[in-house]
Amino acid sequence: MADVMVIKTALAQARSVLENELDTIRAGGTWKGERIITSKQGAHINVDGSRGDILNFCANNYLGLSRLSSVRFICGTQDIHKNLERKIAEFHEREDAILYASCFDANAGLFEVLLGPEDAVLSDELNHASIIDGIRLCRAKRMRYRHLDLNDLEDKLKEAQSSRLRLVVTDGVFSMDGDVAPLKEICDLSDRYSAMVFVDECHATGFLGPRGRGTDELLGVMDRVHIVNSTLGKALGGAAGGYTVGPKPLIDLLRQRSRPYLFSNSLPPPVVGCSTRAVELLLASSEIAQSMTAKTMRFRNSMTAAGFTISGKAHPICPVMLGDARLASLMADDMLKLGVYVVGFSYPVVPKGKARIRVQISAAHSDEDIDRCVDAFIQTGRKHGVVS
Repeated sequence: MADVMVIKTALAQARSVLENELDTIRAGGTWKGERIITSKQGAHINVDGSRGDILNFCANNYLGLSRLSSVRFICGTQDIHKNLERKIAEFHEREDAILYASCFDANAGLFEVLLGPEDAVLSDELNHASIIDGIRLCRAKRMRYRHLDLNDLEDKLKEAQSSRLRLVVTDGVFSMDGDVAPLKEICDLSDRYSAMVFVDECHATGFLGPRGRGTDELLGVMDRVHIVNSTLGKALGGAAGGYTVGPKPLIDLLRQRSRPYLFSNSLPPPVVGCSTRAVELLLASSEIAQSMTAKTMRFRNSMTAAGFTISGKAHPICPVMLGDARLASLMADDMLKLGVYVVGFSYPVVPKGKARIRVQISAAHSDEDIDRCVDAFIQTGRKHGVVS
């Protein structure tokens, strides 16, 4: 019961801060409402709440060649955008969602709005570059903890106790190694020290967890992670786009203050349409998400049996660890000759001495595809003396 009370206190404190900011914007007369366009954008449009044909003198559609040429609060909000945001919030079981052109933009736009100089942000040292850049933009006290090191995180949380708000920031899955953040333990520590939890789910949304909700579902902490950022450009359609889901006051404030949202064109309708359909499929059935587990383990088990070292655990990101940068590059070239496209990763993308070929399993791969990839690795590995 004590932990539950701490969670409520941390979230309630953040809500209070956010609501005060929103009240200030309203009082100052600078609130930016979003009119919803219910037709394609052109010289003539239909607007929700208005009757008849409306002349549009607000778009950046200078040559008349576009059907969506503006930021959200000017004339870049269509009913399809609001529909996708509702479905994303439903999918993640959060109060509200806001769309961005990419998750890089979502990460760039969050921390500056949420955190001030009296707050603290605690970030895993191997978090994605977009998280690092986003945190640099905020004025909060910045603290990095060692990768997945819960003891170091606890030390940093103790140091941050004098701060107004504390936010623990982590990737759900770290894309270079396929390792999964220990979210349950992170949430336990955050509860104990009255901190909020943020997770970037770009490499988890759509396929991790029984229903594909992500790392927080996989580890049973969906109700304990407060803010989630993710992408529409990987599992959910493969095009572009990103988003933030979380408490409604936060999403409201992001619409008013988040610079990548306010100063970037709205997400294009074709991307919105593809992503909406992908989310609808996942809301209707977990079959696709569940198929990923079997395909992933087929590859991982076969490669391990052949003598390769695969980093991470039970994730479709399967780094084949080789160590030597030249070896990784040569093997990737030889794999292509055998009809398998993979890429070698080396410094500075990964640390020196930890070069690898990163394989990523897809639900589109058949069992035969996976077996062919493994066979190509075995042939190439034997050629270069990696396996016998």
